[in-house]
Amino acid sequence: MEILIVVGIIVLLAVIAGIYLWSTYNSLVALNVRVDEAWSDITVQLKRRADLLPNLIEAVKGYAAHEKGVFEAVTKARAETLQAQGPADASAAENHMQSALKSIFAVAEAYPQLQASQNFLHLQGELVDTEDKIQASRRFYNGGVRELNTKIKQFPNTLFVRSLGFTERDFFEVANPAAIAEPPRVQF
Repeated sequence: MEILIVVGIIVLLAVIAGIYLWSTYNSLVALNVRVDEAWSDITVQLKRRADLLPNLIEAVKGYAAHEKGVFEAVTKARAETLQAQGPADASAAENHMQSALKSIFAVAEAYPQLQASQNFLHLQGELVDTEDKIQASRRFYNGGVRELNTKIKQFPNTLFVRSLGFTERDFFEVANPAAIAEPPRVQF
């Protein structure tokens, strides 16, 4: 009879451990997918901005043809954004992009005719909207990374989750926070 009780307790503990492992694994998979989805949202918005920039450059070029360096900087930053492979690369590209956008809008300020152009004003509005969406996507991504990393680091999860293939993810951080403290200024 005592052996039966001991076996019953062992089976009960094994079932409880199995349920815990099953629910932990499933919640980690869900968090991992959420982080992947959030990263996808960021890349979509970065691509949208990169696609918008050639139109903006063309609108400004007609008024400021002699500002070749500014256009080259924006084009280079756009290429870096499109080539970014992860949060670290995207953070570096984001720094360059913010700097380039500030330069192009500084050039635009010198041309009142450009500031009155409906096409340019529309592009500005689209860019502001895109910057807001990038910021929201970054918050969503970083929130998902926070949840995933916390779950991975919690005890007793930390004892076994890495062996299941789960690793901590990098936050989308920008090397120069001042560069992105606010969206590019587009008021004239």
